Amino acid sequence: MSILVIVRHGQSQWNLENRFTGEVDVPLTSEGREEAHQAGIKLEGFVFDVAYTSVLIRAEETLQIILKDINQSGIAVMRNRALNERNYGSLQGLNKAEMAEKYGAAQVAIWRRSYDVAPPGGESLKDTAARVIPYYQEEIEPLLKKGKQLLVVAHGNSLRALMMFLEGISAQKISEVNIPTGVPRLYRLDDYFKIQEATYL
Repeated sequence: MSILVIVRHGQSQWNLENRFTGEVDVPLTSEGREEAHQAGIKLEGFVFDVAYTSVLIRAEETLQIILKDINQSGIAVMRNRALNERNYGSLQGLNKAEMAEKYGAAQVAIWRRSYDVAPPGGESLKDTAARVIPYYQEEIEPLLKKGKQLLVVAHGNSLRALMMFLEGISAQKISEVNIPTGVPRLYRLDDYFKIQEATYL
């Protein structure tokens, strides 16, 4: 039995301000740090072998808070931009509500939630998956197959791409999936590498 836990970073400053964040390096808010602490409380008792995160401060800080709270700050931490949030192109930094007024709520929803439509100058979820999934298959999956317990702290869209792959979610259904900030999702995989449990803690 192997265990994979994924966590979306806590609330960032631009989450709070309702802005498209993407690959802009925006820090956590005080609420975001508290969400990270709550994630740590939920993960008490887990013993992780390796942790993975993006190179963006909001995910790194969330991970460090979690590891400190569960007394595992000394484990190996692998940072890679493959796990970064999707790039929102020319929308980065702009207010989502204002963009909905300018382009229409339906268009903004497509940019945010569709699988293969990219915002101007940015990445679609399909583009994001094209870097997340190979990284998972090359760096994370081999350790899971050895029965390791792994923690991944990343972003809404990089984790949605991973969820699609792990859970067999269709391109149509993924538009309905929203990963809450700071809430761990647990996967238990059996010896045949089949998911036995997938649940939020």
